[in-house]
Formats: sequence, C-alpha cells, structure tokens
Amino acid sequence: MEKEEARSLSLTKRRIDPKRRRATLAGSVLLAMGLLTLVYGFLIEPKWIAVREIDITNAPSHRIVHISDIHFKGDRNYLVRVIGRINDLSPDFVCITGDLAEEKKYLDGVLGIIKQIRQPVFGVLGNHDLRNKASLTAISACFESTGGALVGDHTVVAATEGVLISGPSSKVPAQDAQGTKRIVLAHFPSTADRFAHESFDLMLAGHSHGGQVRIPLWGALIVPSGTGKYEKGYYQTKGGPLYVNVGIGTWFIPVRFFCRPEITVIRF
Repeated sequence: MEKEEARSLSLTKRRIDPKRRRATLAGSVLLAMGLLTLVYGFLIEPKWIAVREIDITNAPSHRIVHISDIHFKGDRNYLVRVIGRINDLSPDFVCITGDLAEEKKYLDGVLGIIKQIRQPVFGVLGNHDLRNKASLTAISACFESTGGALVGDHTVVAATEGVLISGPSSKVPAQDAQGTKRIVLAHFPSTADRFAHESFDLMLAGHSHGGQVRIPLWGALIVPSGTGKYEKGYYQTKGGPLYVNVGIGTWFIPVRFFCRPEITVIRF
C-alpha cells in the first residue's frame, strides 16, 4: 500500500513538474511555428506577388516592367493575375528574361497568356527554354504579336522612343544618337561581367530566383550556377546598372521564403 501511494505521489509530481511543463509548451510552440512556416512557404508566399519600383536615374524618361522565370506549370489563374497587374501598371514596354515554361508541353499555355499583355514584350530565352527545346518560332510570334520581339544572338530591336534592346550575344551598336538608351537582356546575371568594357543604361537578368528560400541576415541558402555575385535586386556594375528579378514562378521545389515573386517597375 505504501509503495502504491509513493508511486502515485511520484507520478503526480511529474505531472505538475514546471520544468517538464515548460519543455512541453516550448516543443509545442516550435512544432506550431514549423508547421506555420511550411504553410507560409509552400502555400502563401509563392503566389504573393510583390511590385517593386526602382529609379535608375534622377530624371527618368522611360518606365518599363521586368519579369522573369515564369516556369509555367499550368496554373492559368495565377499567371492571368500576374498579367493583369502588369497591364494595370501601363509601362512603356515589358521585358521578360527567360524560362517561360517548366516543360515544353506548357509552352502554348504560357504564350497564350503572355499575348494578353497590352504593351510590347521583349525577351530572351532561358536555360529551361533551351533545354526543353521550346519553339523559337512560337515564342517570336508571341512577342511580335504584342509589338515586341525575341532578342538573341543577332537581334537588336529599336523600341519606344529611342531605346535599343539587345540580347546577351548581340553585336550591340554604339550609342550613336543623342538621347538613345541601350538595354541588354540576359537570362544569367553573371553575363553582366562580360560587359565590363561597355556602357549600358540598363541590364536586366533573372535565373537566380533570389534563391527562393532566404534566411534573414544571411541571404539565399543556394543559388543556381550562372548567378555569380548577383543574387537579386539592383547592382552597379562596370558595364552599367544591373537588375536581377527573383522571378514569378518556382523551380524544383514550389516554395518561397522571404523571397516573394516579383514584378519590377523600372524608371530609367
């Protein structure tokens, strides 16, 4: 009898042990925070569009929208919402720096939605577009239907009011007219280092996704090769201002954390 009472008393003490209670509470809080983080990273932030605005010069004369890395996987409603936001912004023209569709089978879907952009669309291919053997004819026709063009190895396009838009491997002409501004579109941010002896008004790139998952005060956990030292945002390089867009879609894992999908408004 005494043994049973002693054991009962011991169990009671354990049940009301404040240290054990605090440890249990802390564990529950950490578990809840972990679950909330997963829900946020997988279900909320990947489609929580940020519109970021940046002025490259003190007296800008042009206003454009830059997006990148759509990685379309069939989510029509999300991309239609993105395009709606772009149309509401009414830029002079739109630049897309590659990786339109996750797989070739999604190409027609993404191009059909891009055609809804009411401003000229200029763009370059990304590594996924090339790997998927996406139809250059279809992409070119899509961009041209908006009044823009696919720029690449051989194309330099004269756009709105004295802007020249070139691809990463184009033979970029010298600035031969007063007031003419030059833009280079590239998929890989590290391409900017190739233009150390040139001088551009603006360079645009994507590819990095900003790492998709970023830790405060640390940065991206990992970025793909071809990013170089340009993870996200604005950089002043030897060749001129560079902006790296973190992308609209996701790759590999559909997660974003402290790295919202981005529409960039650039005045230059």
